[in-house]
Amino acid sequence: VQLQESGPGLVKPSQTLSLTCTVSGGSITDNDYYWIWMRQSPRKGLQWIGSIGYSGNTYYSPALKSRGSISRNMSKNQFTLRLTSVTPEDTAMYYCVRSTRVVVSSTSSGSWGQGIQVTVSS
Repeated sequence: VQLQESGPGLVKPSQTLSLTCTVSGGSITDNDYYWIWMRQSPRKGLQWIGSIGYSGNTYYSPALKSRGSISRNMSKNQFTLRLTSVTPEDTAMYYCVRSTRVVVSSTSSGSWGQGIQVTVSS
């Protein structure tokens, strides 16, 4: 499977960040897989943002305080992260991941996209 992130590299504070992961070599409706958004920054390390299961169920990190949402487009084999009210603290490398687990805690777990750098700045 291959995963590719896309979206803006620069977002202004208070705006909504939207990132899309395009999946090839596998289907986002494949049984037993979760499709995950992660991020990594020098200050906060590796963080789980949220996941969407093959059935469409979603799971989110409480640390996001309900700012995040994940949706999917089955016809395009994509899933999308929306993060509202961004601040400079949301500056990070964002990754999409396929895993058999709802949450991953290391880069050695699951299949990862190459990542996209997002900077929140005015």
